[in-house]
Amino acid sequence: MAKNGKDTLARRIEAEMADRFDEELEMEIDDARLEKPLDESEVERDGFGMDRRFYFKELSRLQTELVKLQDWVVATRQKVVVIFEGRDAAGKGGVIKRITQRLSPRVCRVAALPAPSERERSQWYFERYVAHLPAGGEIVLFDRSWYDRAGVERVMGFCTEAEVDEFFRTVPEFEKMLIRSDRKLSPMDLESRWCWERYTRAKEEMLQRTHIPEAPWYVVEAVDKKKARLNCIRHLLEQIPYQDVRREPVRLPGRERAPDYARRPIPKEMYVADRY
Repeated sequence: MAKNGKDTLARRIEAEMADRFDEELEMEIDDARLEKPLDESEVERDGFGMDRRFYFKELSRLQTELVKLQDWVVATRQKVVVIFEGRDAAGKGGVIKRITQRLSPRVCRVAALPAPSERERSQWYFERYVAHLPAGGEIVLFDRSWYDRAGVERVMGFCTEAEVDEFFRTVPEFEKMLIRSDRKLSPMDLESRWCWERYTRAKEEMLQRTHIPEAPWYVVEAVDKKKARLNCIRHLLEQIPYQDVRREPVRLPGRERAPDYARRPIPKEMYVADRY
């Protein structure tokens, strides 16, 4: 491997390690620290040039908007589906994690289906996915979807070309049917890794034959995964006409206190050992 290639690989590995550490910080970082004026000497770059403090701040802002979107989906009983397809290590899991990070699992869930069983292989191809579609007031993120047939299954020889052709004929009508039944579809984040050229050819045909106005595809450049997450989340928010949901301010009642109640001591053996 050439020196430049080694340097790039080293930067990627370093950025990946820093990103895993950042994942922990994202849930704990202090808003006041983010608001502090940024001196150029304090700029912390990731492996690809993005200032980490800017990333944390912008991610926090976009996640606040995602919470507003969630409230709107619940209040208006909308049904939202987002499909993520892509090569291995393209960043699907990272962006899905940041979308769901601050949302309620009762509203927003991830569907990541395993390989089909023998029974499922004998059913209508779309049947096993239909069971995971959202009800009113829910958001479902598909980490891979029915588009496996046009990508992984096709490239790896898990289906015949006749089955692929039938998929391409059927999927536009299937998605139009979902739109007519008030389900929204926004497939995005198209990347992946193995069988590169064959997968790319399969991807290009899939985009050509399934990119329809009712359910368009969107491609996210993911060389810089932090930028990809911000771009992807912002784009998602721009696709849905959500609004702030007005709520009455919450007024917490005072705690009820019984004068004759005294807390009982908890036996020491019930406590988990304090080792850290």
